[in-house]
Amino acid sequence: MSRMFGGRRQRQFIYLMSFGDNLAFIQALAQASPGDRPLVVFYRPQQERAAQRLARSGIDVRPFRDNLQFVFKGIPQIMRARVLFCDNYYAFLGGLYHPQHMRIVQVWHAAGAIKRFGWDDPTTAKRSASDQRRFQAVYEHFDEFVVGSVAMGRVFARSYRVPMARMQVLGYPRSDRYADPKWQRVSRAAVAEAAPELVGHRVILYAPTYREGVTFTPPAGLAAALTADPDAKVVVKVHPALAASARKLQARLGRQVVVVENLSTTDLLNVAETVVTDYSSVAFDYSLVPNAHSLLFFLFDWEEYQRDPGVQPDLTDWLPGPIIQSTDQLAAAIKADAPTDLTQFNQRWNTANDGAATQRVVDRYAALL
Repeated sequence: MSRMFGGRRQRQFIYLMSFGDNLAFIQALAQASPGDRPLVVFYRPQQERAAQRLARSGIDVRPFRDNLQFVFKGIPQIMRARVLFCDNYYAFLGGLYHPQHMRIVQVWHAAGAIKRFGWDDPTTAKRSASDQRRFQAVYEHFDEFVVGSVAMGRVFARSYRVPMARMQVLGYPRSDRYADPKWQRVSRAAVAEAAPELVGHRVILYAPTYREGVTFTPPAGLAAALTADPDAKVVVKVHPALAASARKLQARLGRQVVVVENLSTTDLLNVAETVVTDYSSVAFDYSLVPNAHSLLFFLFDWEEYQRDPGVQPDLTDWLPGPIIQSTDQLAAAIKADAPTDLTQFNQRWNTANDGAATQRVVDRYAALL
């Protein structure tokens, strides 16, 4: 189907969306699009709410699944793209005819990497030869990767086996909000309205990564550790697939827990004095917010996780704090409330995430239309 429509003129921006936290950038792309060649956003069904927000601002949004309807209706539209933005790995790209004038750009959904992925993921070597060929076909389709640092570019180059020349250190557009005083005010106001119990208290946000297999069993003693500061309020934010585990943990936290299902992790980072995470990319975002105070890495399954799915080989060289493996250590760190020095961490991972990334990215690709 893509070859059938491959002769179409590539004249517009098209965005593939599976994460709903880059809306400001998408709106900027829409504004930069010529009136006769408007932006089109294809979105995964789980991003219905984000798509509705875009639609209210006049952007053409279309749901897509990997099915025949997308093949017959979506692919012909995608073949009009001069620049095709992707915020994730999309398997269908491996079989897409890639016209010479189409630029396929990866705008990843994380500013840094703690976990391994791509060819660096140990499970990739165990996949079938056909799976591996498909993976690499997708990786090769990306002409450019928008990154926030050389460090992240190197991770992509190694993990996807692509040249460093494809890396564009322009900054992650979605990171701009952290340097925007207006966004900070609006975000804090939204938190205060949705969860007034947090106002005036130290907020401890527990945000562990998503684990494959949709299993997450917090270690015994975690609830007691998170509530080690009796005056703090604790918020648990996990992947939606792990909601059942979160409810069990919240029940054990008692009065100190604040349930805020309708607030995004991004908004919560803006009010958190302490973030407790593990292998999640939330650490790279939190290091940019003005209120960032302490960032604690609670890696209770450190030994096992190093084997599967694996962590970046030099992780212990740049992690901005010690690896915490026991709940007793976590409780002590929460009580101590010592500030985390994020200077070198940001110099490594957030060099171009300076609040002006959106404009740089839009300028680079708008010049191609």
